[in-house]
Amino acid sequence: MSKKKIIPSFDNEERERDFWVREDSVEYINWSKGKRVVFPRLKPSTKTISVRLPETLLEDLRYLANKLDVPYQSLLKVYLAERVEEELRIE
Repeated sequence: MSKKKIIPSFDNEERERDFWVREDSVEYINWSKGKRVVFPRLKPSTKTISVRLPETLLEDLRYLANKLDVPYQSLLKVYLAERVEEELRIE
């Protein structure tokens, strides 16, 4: 087995992410020694954004969320995720 490269240190998560997009982890990590783990309470990282919506759309979304007894922002995320997934399947 060849000698593994040393993983550099990173200033932030974005630079580390960019690094791993370009590099093959097999050159840095011996995956045969890896162990499977489960993180049951791990939540995906989120980023706050600002989106301008027509007031009527927001009112309709709040109405539907109230009917379903969920926060309207959570319902919006579900609807958005479902549509993006659908669009990606079409490609």
